[in-house]
Amino acid sequence: MKPSHLNSTAGASHDHEACRPIHEILNLVGDKWSVQVVRLLGQGTMRFNELRHAIEGISQKMLTTTLRNLERNGFVTRTVYPTIPPKVEYTLTDLGSELLVPVTALAKWVDANRDRIDEARARFDAQNAG
Repeated sequence: MKPSHLNSTAGASHDHEACRPIHEILNLVGDKWSVQVVRLLGQGTMRFNELRHAIEGISQKMLTTTLRNLERNGFVTRTVYPTIPPKVEYTLTDLGSELLVPVTALAKWVDANRDRIDEARARFDAQNAG
């Protein structure tokens, strides 16, 4: 059953403008790496190399980009300690911790529905093979 607000076209141009911030944040937190970083930092403060080793397949450049985007949007705090070599730690902000709630809910939903999603994909692929 679809929510009734999805069937309405009234105010469509206003809806587009209202959805822009949602779209921007979903693009950020819905990318391949950001959710993993947020979930790991939800366990506590981590250093760059701890994150890099914990996330299979992420490059140093991509982790740097991901962390900067999360920091820019207020989800992560970066703390640099004046040591040699420099010690850098990343921590979720209050906003980042709040983001864990829907991220965790989505992860649980995916886990609970993984088989159904796989079956739907297999059906679609079988019907559209050729």
